[in-house]
This record gives sequence, structure tokens and C-alpha cells, in this order.
Amino acid sequence: MNLSAYPYASGGRARAVTSPSRMRVDHVIAVAGTSLVADPSGALYWPQQRLLAVADLHLETGSGFAVRGRLLPPYDTAATLSRLAGVIAHYVPRVVVALGDSFHDGKGPVRLGADDRRQLRALQRGRDWLWLAGNHDPLPGAGVGGEFEATLALGGLTFRHHPTGAAGEIAGHLHPVARIVHRGRAIIRRCFAADAARLVVPAFGAFAGGLNIRDAAFAELFGTLEFTVHMLGRDRLYSFAARRCRLG
Repeated sequence: MNLSAYPYASGGRARAVTSPSRMRVDHVIAVAGTSLVADPSGALYWPQQRLLAVADLHLETGSGFAVRGRLLPPYDTAATLSRLAGVIAHYVPRVVVALGDSFHDGKGPVRLGADDRRQLRALQRGRDWLWLAGNHDPLPGAGVGGEFEATLALGGLTFRHHPTGAAGEIAGHLHPVARIVHRGRAIIRRCFAADAARLVVPAFGAFAGGLNIRDAAFAELFGTLEFTVHMLGRDRLYSFAARRCRLG
């Protein structure tokens, strides 16, 4: 479905980049005076620092449910890492920051399969990799490489899992999802939620659910509905004032 009839709201700026195979649009969101590129995959890139951030990978969700007797297809980790590999190949970051809940539970790293473990090591090769603590995975994981921290403060921005509303904050945890009605049809997609001071990154994990941005948690975080949602599309993002989005 074509969403191009909706104009960009303030807070997002798009630049089309053509290639022989496809059209790609860089969607820039300014947070605390810093320009960040929001990718259609749900990843966030900081060109000045060559830093790529992803939130809520929730690796090993399927195996976690299986342990509890609920069977899901056991392919979520491979699918998530494959998508992440594509984003890393595109941006070639110097550092990758995972904004917490990278594993669905504390034993997720132990359940990680050999092929997925090799894929993860390959993605980490030649760059710094930082795992931030989440509520699902508060402790360092065994054998997954990288470094572990609670938060990362860099150049006026603070990266963490749980949003506090502080200025310059880049966070995950809330899994923002927006719902709009276009030409009589409801469209529900993951999104970035941002104002000029703070940003919430969508969940990147294949099995991760979402929370509607009209939920009270977002109004409390931003203090108003005067923030912008940046909805993920296949090759670009679409921006709307939060008040235009629907519940449900």
C-alpha cells in the first residue's frame, strides 16, 4: 500500500539515494541537536560516530517458549541476525550498540545454536560491540562476545534500554507500533517515536511484539502527544504526528 499521500511531519527529513537495484531513502531524525539516520529495518545509525543501534533483538524467543511448553518455529534468531547482517553490510559501522533485551531471557545465550553463534561472531568481527542491559537480560551473557554495560553516554546522547524521558536519550523497551487508517484500511507497523529531545527505537527482533504509541506509557514519557512517529516502510519511513495515529 502506498503511504506517499501522507506528508512528512516536522522532525524527520528524507533524502532519496538511487542505485541500479532499488531506491533507498535516508530518513534523518534530529535528537538533542544530533542527526541520526532511522533505517527502514528499525535500526538507527549515527554517521558522525559510525555507530549502529538496534533495540530489543529478543534472540532465542522461540527456544524460550519451547522450554515453557509452547512451541513456536525455532527460526527467530537466524531471521533476526540475517536482517541485522544486511543492515551492517549497508552502513559498515565502527560500533554496534544493542539497546537491551537482546536475548529473550537470561538463559538465551546458552541456548544459542552453533550456526547462530558463528553468525554473531562474524557480525562482531572488526568492530566494537556493546550489549546494554535490559529487563529480560540484565546480566552479561556467556560466550556471545562484545562488552556489557548498563548505559552508554556519547557526544550528548545517552543510550539505554528503559526510557526515562531524559534529554538526549536513545532507548528501547517499549516496542513502539503505530496504527493509521489510510483509504479506509488500517495499517499497523513498527515505528520510531521521537521529539527533539529523545527517541524510542522499535523492536528489531523477528518475534518481538509491539505497544501502540497511543498507550499511556508514551504520553507519560513525552509529556504530550506532540511527538512524531516514523513508521517503517519497505524502503523508507513515513512520519506522522502521534495525535493522528489510532488506538487498537
